[in-house]
Amino acid sequence: MAVAEKEYTISDLAKEFEITSRSIRHYEDEKLISPQRRGTHRIYSSRDRVRLQLILRGKRLGFSLAEIREIIDLYDLPEGEQKQTQLLLGLIQERRAALLQQRKDINFMLKELDMLEAKLD
Repeated sequence: MAVAEKEYTISDLAKEFEITSRSIRHYEDEKLISPQRRGTHRIYSSRDRVRLQLILRGKRLGFSLAEIREIIDLYDLPEGEQKQTQLLLGLIQERRAALLQQRKDINFMLKELDMLEAKLD
């Protein structure tokens, strides 16, 4: 006997991930998730839920939707997991380098502000 796949409504996912339904619809418009339709209702699968989780993690890490799409889409290809890992490692290195440069820039600006403040005191 086949086990029925768990299904989610847009409200279920919005509540679980603490995002708006509008955000979920945006990811759908961007073709990052593709729920089934039952009349006017969207029905999300476990696969959609996992994809949404990956999208949100990618956004928190500062990846663009295009980069997130590329990562997620690779997973569905033959040998996709290995290619996905290689792509993700490259993106992580790029993101880390950008953040380290931002930290350097911020530290420099803070020192400049300290020096200016000291001169004005």
